[in-house]
Amino acid sequence: MATSSSSSVVSGIPLPQRRWEGRRSTVRVNCPVPAAASLPLTRFHLSPTPAASRWQGDVRNSNTIGWAFQNKTHNNTSIRNRKLKKSNAPKASKWNYPVSLSQRYNKSTPCCSSLNRKCYLKTPHLPLTTSAPTFFLDKSWFPLSNSNTVSGNRISAPRATVGPDEPHAASTTWPDGLLEKQDLDSLYPQLQTELEAFLSTELPSNPKLHRGQLKNGLRYLILPNKVPPNRFEAHMEVHVGSIDEEDDEQGIAHMIEHVAFLGSKKREKLLGTGARSNAYTDFHHTVFHIHSPTCTKDSDEDLLPLVLDALNEIAFQPKFLSSRVEKERRAILSELQMMNTIEYRVDCQLLQHLHSENKLSKRFPIGLEEQIKKWDADKIRKFHERWYFPGNATLYIVGDIDNISKTIHQIEAVFGQTGIENEIASPPTSSAFGAMASFLVPKLSAGLAGSLSHERSSNSVDQSKIIKKERHAVRPPVTHNWSLPGHHTEMKSPQIFQHELLQNFSINMFCKIPVNKVQTFGDLRNVLMKRIFLSALHFRINTRYKSSNPPFTSVELDHSDSGREGCTVTTLTVTAEPKNWQSAIKVAVQEVRRLKEFGVTKGELTRYMDALLKDSEHLSAMIDNVSSVDNLDFTMESDALGHTVMDQRQGHECLMAVAGTVTLDEVNSIGAEVLEFISDFGKPTAPLPAAIVACVPKKVHIDGVGETEFQITSSEITAAIKSGLEEPIEAEPELEVPKELISSLQLQELRMQRNPSFVPLSPEINVTKLQDKETGITQRRLSNGIPVNYKISKNETRGGVMRLIVGGGRAAETSESKGAVVVGVRTLSEGGRVGNFSREQVELFCVNHLINCSLESTEEFISMEFRFTLRDNGMHAAFQLLHMVLEHSVWLDDAFDRARQLYLSYYRSIPKSLERSTAHKLMLAMMNGDERFLEPTPKSLQNLTLKSVRDAVMNQFVGDNMEVSIVGDFSEEEIESCILDYLGTVRASRDFEREPGCSPILFRPSPSDVQFQQVFLKDTDERACAYIAGPAPNRWGFTVDGKDLLESVAHTPTADEPHSEEGKDVQKDLQRKLRGHPLFFGITMGLLAEVINSRLFTTVRDSLGLTYDVSFELNLFDRLKLGWYVVSVTSTPSKVYKAVDACKNVLRGLHTNKIAPRELERAKRTLLMRHEAEIKSNAYWLGLMAHLQASSVPRKDISCVKELTSLYEAASIEDIYLAYDQLKVDEDSLYSCIGIAGVNAGDGTMVSVEDEESDEGFQGVIPTGRGLSTMTRPTT
Repeated sequence: MATSSSSSVVSGIPLPQRRWEGRRSTVRVNCPVPAAASLPLTRFHLSPTPAASRWQGDVRNSNTIGWAFQNKTHNNTSIRNRKLKKSNAPKASKWNYPVSLSQRYNKSTPCCSSLNRKCYLKTPHLPLTTSAPTFFLDKSWFPLSNSNTVSGNRISAPRATVGPDEPHAASTTWPDGLLEKQDLDSLYPQLQTELEAFLSTELPSNPKLHRGQLKNGLRYLILPNKVPPNRFEAHMEVHVGSIDEEDDEQGIAHMIEHVAFLGSKKREKLLGTGARSNAYTDFHHTVFHIHSPTCTKDSDEDLLPLVLDALNEIAFQPKFLSSRVEKERRAILSELQMMNTIEYRVDCQLLQHLHSENKLSKRFPIGLEEQIKKWDADKIRKFHERWYFPGNATLYIVGDIDNISKTIHQIEAVFGQTGIENEIASPPTSSAFGAMASFLVPKLSAGLAGSLSHERSSNSVDQSKIIKKERHAVRPPVTHNWSLPGHHTEMKSPQIFQHELLQNFSINMFCKIPVNKVQTFGDLRNVLMKRIFLSALHFRINTRYKSSNPPFTSVELDHSDSGREGCTVTTLTVTAEPKNWQSAIKVAVQEVRRLKEFGVTKGELTRYMDALLKDSEHLSAMIDNVSSVDNLDFTMESDALGHTVMDQRQGHECLMAVAGTVTLDEVNSIGAEVLEFISDFGKPTAPLPAAIVACVPKKVHIDGVGETEFQITSSEITAAIKSGLEEPIEAEPELEVPKELISSLQLQELRMQRNPSFVPLSPEINVTKLQDKETGITQRRLSNGIPVNYKISKNETRGGVMRLIVGGGRAAETSESKGAVVVGVRTLSEGGRVGNFSREQVELFCVNHLINCSLESTEEFISMEFRFTLRDNGMHAAFQLLHMVLEHSVWLDDAFDRARQLYLSYYRSIPKSLERSTAHKLMLAMMNGDERFLEPTPKSLQNLTLKSVRDAVMNQFVGDNMEVSIVGDFSEEEIESCILDYLGTVRASRDFEREPGCSPILFRPSPSDVQFQQVFLKDTDERACAYIAGPAPNRWGFTVDGKDLLESVAHTPTADEPHSEEGKDVQKDLQRKLRGHPLFFGITMGLLAEVINSRLFTTVRDSLGLTYDVSFELNLFDRLKLGWYVVSVTSTPSKVYKAVDACKNVLRGLHTNKIAPRELERAKRTLLMRHEAEIKSNAYWLGLMAHLQASSVPRKDISCVKELTSLYEAASIEDIYLAYDQLKVDEDSLYSCIGIAGVNAGDGTMVSVEDEESDEGFQGVIPTGRGLSTMTRPTT
């Protein structure tokens, strides 16, 4: 694809990371339903990188049981639109309680399940994500009728209604219990016959979805969708990818994507309109996509024709200029080196062995370097002529479109004459469109998922006269060796991939079967039963965390369909410390066997079914709040798999209809089939695994010994699997699940003891309640000192979010307690216990109430976030959990041991990653070794105790140091009752010992001899990256040396600009208002970042061809009086030094090359559009409300929310320069570090990171899952 990949922050620096890094899915099953119910199962694996794996937050995992759909950080913007991501290091630990897919909020979107089913998008970790668009967009409660159940001798199928797409779970109440098998046997034969007839009935299709086909063969799909308003998505999918390349064309489809997209003049004309665009290539298709306003801001000109015209030029009429070909050749060669991480190499290994019998194992979209260097424009043009024509493409338009017929007319006007000149030939077969579902492969980039669908042709009459070129009915022709009994009899030996950059042990067992299209009620019922079955496995494995040294790091079972690979793949992935690999395999196989042999219990069936149905009801209510891109992705993926496309409400009604027909025996029977390739491994009747692949390190660290060779053989792996089959197993006991954590009697006693009440907000404001009508925000303060902000919002019907922010964070760590806060937060989340309730009980309590909770620590705060539904007292349940965490947290030795081991493992993994080790070294230099901004060292970790980490965390949980914000669809009475009952009864102070105040934070004095550094990493392949960083003020204008820049800015005179006399006065008033506003630096620094990112892209990447990916990020703190900027650039060893110099020139060149008005306007448009798009999100409002009453952020007030838009509009070029002058970009203040990997990297030059820190060993984390990094990046 092209540039902009997701980024994460390691050691305070944004690191480019593969979009799927850190994803640790648990159990998934996918199915064709838009946001299908997601059983919120809680955490299931212990992830090696705490922040990145196990906790739902920044790592956006997608785990689906029933629907493999991914969270989407949609990078279809340019490099300039990227947001700073959190680190995937342990420092950002999160406490992930089960939550419904519906509550994953707009983070997840449907996508197909490629390789490790991790698909191509990063998504928050949710035990069972459901299908389609994953978001929290709640609509309103949808009354469920009971007519969809088996009653008497009549079964009535639900009537299809309108909506986006997806079968979910059903209502919160369903037929009296589940049908036992004997119940069915005793029913009238007529009922059984009607049941069979019902289950064979076709599922309803989304009635809003309009499909058609032009005379030239171009297929189009149009789906009206109002979220976000006044915007639409237009995606042109050309059905050609790397699978279609000949032996001497490997990578040419990706090259065409680059050249066609970036060479389009019509696309460039859309810049400044608020449109964003990008492209990606995968094995079987190339997608060009544009996200655009429906009309221009000033003239109300309809933008759809201009967008379609740009897509027409890009896809079918590109100009292959030699100059553009050479530019993109350089960019792709840089991209190739950037992608060639150890994760990419692991993914390639998994693909090669899983699909060894077909072309999927040897065609990766990025291509081969030696071939990319050779092609000329003519060679590229010929490939384009062969594949890029309307009959081989599909246009998707989803968005705020009112007039369908007008849209169709616009499509015909732009594309109608394309490609029909001199065409003669036969029409495509009627099944051609649907056949694309067998396309394979994991896609390579950030974009959408899927391919085509079953379609109804609109203009087929004259096609035989017009169409010459047509897509193949099945392309590419791929043969799979299915894992079916009797299909093939030769067992493949486990394959071993060993590499020096791997740190942990990982094994993947694959089972591959044909895709079962979900088109009838019976198909949907099967998916529901699989989800229930695998949900139980997910939770059970979680119980293995009771020991301080669990045998595995993570265990994942994924069962999902892949349109890209043309198959359904079940994957058991086990990761572990190398020393524990045999025990880890044994435990995983043993648990799988237990579930297969004994099945789920009645309690589990009732519990998970109920959770799925509640979640489905919630999703159904959100039908009008689903974003266009989520609906589009789901539609594309469903079409690719051949599933019926339903909207959320249809999916909910259909799941409710089949739920009452589910029996315990059938659930266990269908679930057992999924697990047979593991549980019956080695038996003649068992399906053979498609592949078993172990990825292992070459050397391992052994305490007291050091680095030693890691030895492993295929026969040992087979023996470990068989040993798990021989272990004794027992049936799972039923677990008592609490209905509430605080009884009404206990609550009454608390009220009497604590006497909670609302008090005046401050001595200056003698009011107990402050409501702002414009924003809808209400501010309160409790008698125990806790300030509370809340907003009643209908954006997400019957849903809510709550965030607790506690001032302090890692900055509060002392020299004697380095790492105490971050390890303490992780310990709290590892333990998961409150009061007298076990972790399992707490997690099941969350499952039953559809609550998701995450706990995170940063440099300046500790935060807890809850997502909940207001159905069935969900908000009360969330508040009860928060109260129990604050008042009755249980700190366990074994949880502390696990947390400490995770950070130790992560620290030891740093030298194995070029990006992380380079960033680590830079931060070490710039922050003068301050460990609060780095990962805790082994020495610091060893000095910690359970008491020290507990005190470090709980000392910060003091009334006036905390702030709680809530946004949701509740009433004033409901929310204030919960606030008083559960927050008002929290103690105002703590009994723990107070630690001495934290030491001041300082940058290293400059100049310094460590301002330029290098890191060298021995590797078989060459790669390079670099980071450039320097000081900046914080968001409110404070600097590390104690200056208050806002005071000086407020007195800076404004310059005259070309306006009328009246206009001058207005403009000056606006400028004065901005310069006197607390958010001056927050606003201007954000705009400055957009301008710098744009210049870095056009200069360093586009003009000079020195990089594929470059970005500028600002880290502006709120509480701490400092900030910094970071430029991240990837390159080749031969170009990286020039790339660094070019980046520095851009940074320092803003005074010589003045910012143009169009640059500022484009930056404003980008940020304002982002604001407008997010404003309907409850989570976004939580961010806006954060720190409104925080004593540690005194400048934040309601005007920072109310006046945000006008402040952006008021900013002038002069204001941007006032901000720019506060960035330290001179040679004495700027720090840089270059990382180079290769066989000869650093020979005879400098010491490596390992040598520098040789007193401590390193051990690390390896990526798991297949196909995560094989996709190309977005093009811009």
